[in-house]
Amino acid sequence: MPTTRPRHTVTETVDIAHAIDAAAIVWPELRDDRAALLRRIIERGAESIMASRAEETVRRITAIRQTAGTLPGVYRSGEAQLLREEWPE
Repeated sequence: MPTTRPRHTVTETVDIAHAIDAAAIVWPELRDDRAALLRRIIERGAESIMASRAEETVRRITAIRQTAGTLPGVYRSGEAQLLREEWPE
């Protein structure tokens, strides 16, 4: 089919064949279309990656908020006030 989109060639290795076979169990309506199963695997994999990234971001923000302000700064006399004056509110 003509397209302007990039095409990719994937060899069905043993591992990929197993993944497609497993996908055919999950999506039996696609069992006769291995290319469609592979596309579905890729779509679900991308969703999983994005969910993982979002969860990691939440974990990091939570850790930052939980530890914010717990480490006291050590300033010489008057130094903290000088820093405050450099950054007016």
